[in-house]
Amino acid sequence: MATFYNEEFLGHIQEPFHPESPERLKGIIQMLQRHGLWKDVMTSKIGKLENLLLVHDENYIDFIKTCGECNLTMDTRVHHETYDIASLSAQCAVDAAVWSKEHTKPAFALTRPPGHHAGPAYGMGFCYFNNISIAARYLRKHGDKKIAIIDEDVHHGNGTQEIFKDDPSVLYISTHQLEIFPGTGKVTYVGEGPGEGFTLNIPFQSGCGDSTFDVAFAEVIKPVVEQFEPDAILVSWGVDTHYRDTLASLTLSSQGHLRQAAELVRLSEICGKRITFMLEGGYDIPALSEVVAGVIGATDGVEVPQEFTDVIDNSCLGRPTILRCKSIASQYWDF
Repeated sequence: MATFYNEEFLGHIQEPFHPESPERLKGIIQMLQRHGLWKDVMTSKIGKLENLLLVHDENYIDFIKTCGECNLTMDTRVHHETYDIASLSAQCAVDAAVWSKEHTKPAFALTRPPGHHAGPAYGMGFCYFNNISIAARYLRKHGDKKIAIIDEDVHHGNGTQEIFKDDPSVLYISTHQLEIFPGTGKVTYVGEGPGEGFTLNIPFQSGCGDSTFDVAFAEVIKPVVEQFEPDAILVSWGVDTHYRDTLASLTLSSQGHLRQAAELVRLSEICGKRITFMLEGGYDIPALSEVVAGVIGATDGVEVPQEFTDVIDNSCLGRPTILRCKSIASQYWDF
């Protein structure tokens, strides 16, 4: 699995003691180095305005570039260097997706700042530019007809959903925790207009973990993606679904995360193993580090030992949500 990263990402500091800190990437890098996986890392040169414009309004982009020191929201602050680093993060996502297309192999973009809460003309939730949406639009612009976005962050990707809500060429499936920030992603929302049926939300209650995610993948994600037949799969990869994470209360173990990643990689065989993981959340650094290293190592035949393996949900606590999602989605997909 190719790894994409820029050292400039470490220069993005929201404010002291903010959970979305450079230490997140430092922990991942240290774990990758420990297991001999920090090699042949690819970098991006500069964030390109024309790529940002594929998704974001020009006035919004100009605001991020010129406001200096300001707040988008209480937890999302803009500094003088924010534009350059956030646009480089978006370029990292694009470059990783393009590399996966050219080599028909999985890639992992250590994107920071994250992106899936950023909409066409707003940023929030630690996000400025929507990395995964920009990559999807870039692929569409350059020949791909259909892109599947799988969002496994604990928070719903409200920005990604808004960007593609009426676009039948992009399938958006999100697993997330119910009724937490940003408050979107209801199971009843399936997109709008020509995009109706191409958005699937699976919002789980507190406590859902390994068995719930395993069943959701087998009964919803896999069959729908197979029917959609995408040219590429892009993954918003958040490890804040981990039971150790303090910002939410889902309970995936490290092994549960690795199973999800392995299933996604296997699923990508329908599109020539074109799958790109893009880092979103995950704020318990030891858990984040071992999971990301484990995902990267698995495709290279390197086993990264996992310490945080407690299985809290072994009885599919989220079964009612899965059944409701299938009932709603059955208007558009076969189960």
